[in-house]
Amino acid sequence: MQKFSDNQIESCIQNSMKAIELLLEKKDLIKNAGDMIANALTSGNKIITAGNGGSAAEALHLSEELIGRYKYERPSLAALCLSADCTAITCIANDYGFESVYSRQIEGLGRKGDVFVAFSTSGNSKNLIKAVTAAKNADMKVINLLGKDGGQMNGTGDCDIIVPAPNTENVQEAHQVILHILLEIVEASI
Repeated sequence: MQKFSDNQIESCIQNSMKAIELLLEKKDLIKNAGDMIANALTSGNKIITAGNGGSAAEALHLSEELIGRYKYERPSLAALCLSADCTAITCIANDYGFESVYSRQIEGLGRKGDVFVAFSTSGNSKNLIKAVTAAKNADMKVINLLGKDGGQMNGTGDCDIIVPAPNTENVQEAHQVILHILLEIVEASI
């Protein structure tokens, strides 16, 4: 068994720091996304999130912090993670295919003024691309948290925040920083 060296550990940490440092160039976009979420919530609308794999965990993290709380005592906020309902996902995947697992849920749950937040490190997930289209058709706002070059989802949202890091894990780490900032903006607005 080959040992993981100190240099390799240092490289992992440096790659993470570089990806997060790139967010300094995205401050305006992050503020715009936070305001979009806060405005929807204070207007009585909800936030709907989704992602695949590790990005599903990020999507769930954002929605659960809105429903529960992040740092401050406040009323529960309307949020829903489409990645969390395994019965809906398996039913829809069985009947319509995996590409429809999120769009079908948005068709049933999304309303004008709601915000859909999609998490994708590649920007090429067919089910999220289809979900963005469904959200737009429902007159929802769309925030895309993307990685690398943004993939096919680049330019499809009302606010696209792209972390141009080459490694998936570093994009996810930066997305977590973004979602925490979004929560800070929301709680400061409530």
